[in-house]
Amino acid sequence: MIRGDKLSKVYGTTTAVSSTDIHVRDAAITVIMGGSGSGKTTLLRLLAGLEKPTAGHIWYGDEDLCTMTDNRLYELRESMGMLFQYSALLNSLNVYDNVAFPLHEHTDLDEEVIRTMVSMKLEQVGLRGFEHLMPSELSGGMAKRVAFARAMAMDPKIVFFDEPTSGLDPISAGVISTLIRETSTKNRMTSIVVTHDVGAGLSMGDNVILLWQGRIIAEGTPDEIRHSDDERVQQFLEGRPDGPIPFSRSTTSYVDDLTHKPGTVRLES
Repeated sequence: MIRGDKLSKVYGTTTAVSSTDIHVRDAAITVIMGGSGSGKTTLLRLLAGLEKPTAGHIWYGDEDLCTMTDNRLYELRESMGMLFQYSALLNSLNVYDNVAFPLHEHTDLDEEVIRTMVSMKLEQVGLRGFEHLMPSELSGGMAKRVAFARAMAMDPKIVFFDEPTSGLDPISAGVISTLIRETSTKNRMTSIVVTHDVGAGLSMGDNVILLWQGRIIAEGTPDEIRHSDDERVQQFLEGRPDGPIPFSRSTTSYVDDLTHKPGTVRLES
C-alpha cells in the first residue's frame, strides 16, 4: 500500500532518516521499533504526509505523496487515522466531542447518526458512558483509548500509531495492543505502529522493522527479529547498556568541549 524509496530527512546538520527504503503491506501491521532518537517517529511523520522528505519519494499506490497537490493530500487524509504519542485530545472538548470531531469536520452526517457512531467507537474501547468527561479528568490509559476511538471514527484504511503504549501500566498497554491487533484484523486495516516497547511491538506486528541512526538494520517477522544474529538487534531486544549501539551519540571528546578546544558535537536523531 505504501512504499518509501530512498527516504532522507535532514534537520540542519542532523540526519534523522538516511536513504531508507520501506514497504508497508496492505491490511497488515507494520511495527517500527528503535531506541530514542533512532528516527522512527520522523519516518512515521514522513509516511503520514505530515512532513516532506529532504530526498526520496513516498508512494501511495501509483501516487507520489511528495508531488501531490494539497487538495489531493487532504482528500487522502480522510482515509487515514492517527494516534499521537501524547493522545493530543482537544482540552476544551469532552470525550464525545473529541471522538465526533473528525465526523463533524469531514462529513455531513446527521447528528443522531454521529451520536450512534461515537457510541459504537467508545463501546469498542470500553468507554461508553464516559462521553461527558473532559480530557483533564481522564487517566493516561483512558486518554489513549479515547484517542484510539477518535482515530477510528472515520473507519480509516490506514492508521498511524505513535508510541501507543508509552507511559501506560502493563494492563492498559495490553488493552491498547490488543485493540490495535483485533481492529486491524477485523477491518483489514493497514496499521503502522512506532514503538520502543519490545514486547508490544513483537506481539502486534506482522512485519517488524528495527531502526538505528535513521537506517533500517533489521526487518522481518517477529520470530525472524527474535532470532536475528545481528548483535545490535539482540542488544535492543534485551535492553543491554553495553554493545555495538552506544548510549552517547557525541562525536567529539567531552573533555575537549569542557576545555573549549575546537570541535563540534553532532547528535544523531
